[in-house]
Amino acid sequence: MTGMRVLIVEDQVTLADDIADGLRDQGMAADVAYDGASGLEKALLNRYDVVVLDRDLPKVHGDAICAALAGASSEARILMLTASGTVGDRVEGLNLGADDYLVKPFAFAELVARLRALGRRSPATPPVVVKDDLVFDRARRRVSRGGRPVSLNRKEMGVLEVLLAADGSVVSAEELLERVWDENADPFTHTVTVTLARLRRKLGEPDLIETVVGSGYRLP
Repeated sequence: MTGMRVLIVEDQVTLADDIADGLRDQGMAADVAYDGASGLEKALLNRYDVVVLDRDLPKVHGDAICAALAGASSEARILMLTASGTVGDRVEGLNLGADDYLVKPFAFAELVARLRALGRRSPATPPVVVKDDLVFDRARRRVSRGGRPVSLNRKEMGVLEVLLAADGSVVSAEELLERVWDENADPFTHTVTVTLARLRRKLGEPDLIETVVGSGYRLP
């Protein structure tokens, strides 16, 4: 699912970086925290769709982060990772507010499938989105306009997905940067502008994306 922003809180640095790189290859924006304290700070500061949370973390335990996010009414879904696969541990994690549970070691393909399933739980994002003659099949990652397939790269697809999800509301360049890219993106670059220009060109005429001067963009 493009348009997702994920936070990985994992103290095994190589594993955390491998997960983040793999998710970016899947078109997701991925941030990383290597201990519980920085993980909690990032989770409360930024808007994430899913937090991949190792349970046994230094500084602040994963259970405490899970409870804190649940108490803060965070919109992020929580996928808890643990080395222990006992039923008691799974139940305890879910009772703390986790939405899903994955036991180490795990297959990366399963992690991706779980993340996409969590991301689809929002009723505001149906599997197929139709806007005039534009059809966005989110499940198959396919876009067409007027019956013609439109080939988009991951960032272009992510921007389109965020605009469609806004359902006519204006989305600022800053929000697009936050939702489609990750914390390493430079907010002073023209990345969003360039991506939108390419997206508009690929979608063709008439232009579907409206620029609201001083505010952002929308699909009216």
